[in-house]
Amino acid sequence: MNKLNLFLLIFLCPFLVIAQQMTPSKLIWSDEFEKDGPPNPSNWSYDLGDHGWGNNELQYYTSDQKNARIENGILIIEAKADPTKPKGYTSARLVTKGKGAWTYGYFEIKAKLPEGIGTWPAIWMLSETNPYGGWPKSGEIDIMEHVGFDPAIVHGTVHTEAFNHSIGTDVGDVKSIPDFNTEFHTYAIDWQAEKIDFYIDNTLYFTFGNSGKNSSEWPFDHPFHLILNVAVGGNWGGQKGVDPNIWPQRMEIDYVRVFDKKPVNDVR
Repeated sequence: MNKLNLFLLIFLCPFLVIAQQMTPSKLIWSDEFEKDGPPNPSNWSYDLGDHGWGNNELQYYTSDQKNARIENGILIIEAKADPTKPKGYTSARLVTKGKGAWTYGYFEIKAKLPEGIGTWPAIWMLSETNPYGGWPKSGEIDIMEHVGFDPAIVHGTVHTEAFNHSIGTDVGDVKSIPDFNTEFHTYAIDWQAEKIDFYIDNTLYFTFGNSGKNSSEWPFDHPFHLILNVAVGGNWGGQKGVDPNIWPQRMEIDYVRVFDKKPVNDVR
């Protein structure tokens, strides 16, 4: 390389980096929930049943509109007391599996959460194909979890083979959101090859870094799909019981948006 080319490379490099940083993000997938009725079947499927979902949960997940529906531009996932079901409750668990999965990107969901002892809403992600094996080997990203016995404390967590709650090593952080049940807030992650940043209302509160060691610590290098659900009881959500007098309870979701990277200056 001659001196002129070397000079030009050194001179232009900072400008190329700045230009890359200023490149607008692209919205690559979204659901704005604009049409009343059932969720869009092109975007969402349902997990069904009441086998406990690995956590001894009580709800029977259905595909009924009484548990999952769109009203006035809002997706409603509603958990109900239902004595006709063996464990006494119904709810819904919506998944994009087979319809939307991504490796890296900025994932933002605007939601209002249920309240009361026994509620356990979650906005989260699982591996599309489990290339490293079943849970937790292929990873889990919990964008938002809230348990009703600990109101206003919102959790962001990751689970891997090395870091997971079953062995007491899961890693994450929390943020206090006093009006979690009366106002909408944005819950988001910025998932990159080297780290996952967790945000609430565009405020960063937790970062999980890529150790660079192996998939047991960082399995987050392949497509994951989104999950939206409200559980009832369970190993965590039911630690202090389930209040029988609070039902129905709902999580309301204004939108789900997936960008190729975090929007600059929080422009949507």
